[in-house]
Amino acid sequence: MARITLDKIAHSYLPSPKSDADFSLKEIDHDWHDGGAYALLGPSGCGKTTLLNIISGLLTPSKGNILFDGENVTDLPTELRNIAQVFQFPVIYDTMTVAQNLAFPLANRHVARDEIDRRVSEMIEILDLGDKADRKARGLTADEKQKISLGRGLVRHDVNAILFDEPLTVIDPHMKWQLRTKLKELHRQLGHTMIYVTHDQTEALTFADKVVVMYEGEVVQIGTPEDLFDRPAHTFVGYFIGSPGMNVISCELDGKKARIGESTISLGKAYGKDTGKIELGIRPEFVKFTNKKSGLPFQVEAVENIGRFRIARGSVEGHGITALLQEGEVVPDSPRVAFEKDRINIYSDSHIVEGKG
Repeated sequence: MARITLDKIAHSYLPSPKSDADFSLKEIDHDWHDGGAYALLGPSGCGKTTLLNIISGLLTPSKGNILFDGENVTDLPTELRNIAQVFQFPVIYDTMTVAQNLAFPLANRHVARDEIDRRVSEMIEILDLGDKADRKARGLTADEKQKISLGRGLVRHDVNAILFDEPLTVIDPHMKWQLRTKLKELHRQLGHTMIYVTHDQTEALTFADKVVVMYEGEVVQIGTPEDLFDRPAHTFVGYFIGSPGMNVISCELDGKKARIGESTISLGKAYGKDTGKIELGIRPEFVKFTNKKSGLPFQVEAVENIGRFRIARGSVEGHGITALLQEGEVVPDSPRVAFEKDRINIYSDSHIVEGKG
């Protein structure tokens, strides 16, 4: 296990980068705690795998240093960093049995035979592969092979960190839920530093203690799942986290009020003079239908029934808005909506602004 320090890390795949636009991974300066469970979350091409490969040693960063427990490992090759990595697709030995595959990384490190047998038996039980322990891997399904890959990473107890690069891509949906839950349990039991790359918010939020949200090569927020939902630090986090995502509306500020077209909204805090592009963020959960004249006129365009609740899609002053209807709630004939003022976030050029009062 290790504390991982990213010391002003940045990376470009160009030989002579000249501007921020040339960097696939923009500068990040952060400490990841020993024994933490982290997820790197974002869309394809945002820099997740680039950052993971820098941590593992598959890439040397263009700028900055990476430290494990204070030791600079920037120039150390992967094999000297004492990490385990699980890739998107299974990396196993088809000619070996399940048990032999799980034992291989331990035997390679000269672990005692009885200790190998004990750990392999534990991992086979955890992965529910008991009836296949002595079968050759070549005859197994893709998800069974990926379970072996996960086990090869988890069977070692001496690693600085375990890195997962979208490891559940080939796993069927029901098995994904089981393995996510199992990984979380194993993290609690073993206390390894774990870093999990995914574009799936459900995987990230259920696995990680802290989620690192990435967008266009930049880390835009690091926080708990609650932080990301309640206080998205960037409008992208609001869009990306939640289903449906946060409403983001252009507005003008006036102290404790925001103006959207001809309508005025009360805010929980006071904000200074407008700077940059000002936007208001409010999650659909906190947009409520109201009969009060102070509510904003809502033009309904569609109502979608998704089971537990319905989603009302429409507009306020020409701006697209999504609201959630609870079970049994109906859309009024002349609908108006109100925003829970303590749940409103204000953004300047996509970054959150702190109010006063």
